[in-house]
Amino acid sequence: MGETDWQANIDAFEATTRSMLGLSGALGADDWERATECPGWSVKDQYSHILGIERWLLGDTGDGVSRTAENTALDVEAHRDSAPDAILGELQDVIERRVVSLRSGATDLTEVLLTPFGRRMPYGDFLRHRAFDVWMHEQDVRRAVARPGNLDGPGADCTRAILGDVLPFVVGKRAAARPGQAVVVETPERRWRVVVGDDRRARFDDGDAEPTVRLRMAWETFFRLGGGRVQAAAADVDVTGDPHLAGRVLAGMAVTP
Repeated sequence: MGETDWQANIDAFEATTRSMLGLSGALGADDWERATECPGWSVKDQYSHILGIERWLLGDTGDGVSRTAENTALDVEAHRDSAPDAILGELQDVIERRVVSLRSGATDLTEVLLTPFGRRMPYGDFLRHRAFDVWMHEQDVRRAVARPGNLDGPGADCTRAILGDVLPFVVGKRAAARPGQAVVVETPERRWRVVVGDDRRARFDDGDAEPTVRLRMAWETFFRLGGGRVQAAAADVDVTGDPHLAGRVLAGMAVTP
């Protein structure tokens, strides 16, 4: 990724955080405690999680604890007794300061950091993952309160890229597809074709020969599978080809909690 991509990542992060904040204005008193597809998390918990991560990235948490994939409940638990208005007030302030820092150059986008999910990458690349994370949680809230929206746009583009990029890993490693086997995953917006070579490595391929497995699904089904929001057996997927390989691919698509 280069500087142009990093600016696009900032745009995606700002767009989805503002969309999530805007969504909060449509929530009623009962909505905040509604369960979401993140096990054990309510709508309020989703906002608490985003608040905690973004505060940590600003250096505002004051607890000296790095946020990781293993302690995602830390900020959720810290805000269990907080009123939604208090959480939203803090989140609004934090997002404003984050956007100013990112756009003013105060945040060094070239800095290589250890991300909460354990990989090192430049801050500018990491922002794509922040847009992805916030967008996924925004969609969690929208499904919980039956207010769909923001399914397209820059946050969705980040999500599509991140989840699409791991499909060779899913097909080759998790699903253990054999050399010569091909898997096509299709949504109305995008098509991915993955082929396993003689070296047993799975790669993207532009061919159009009939694949071993073809999986057709809605965009929402794709990202819910990738985000671990729905079990493969419960997902609405049109499967053509080897049912055993298809089942392994679908079961292996969840790459983020």
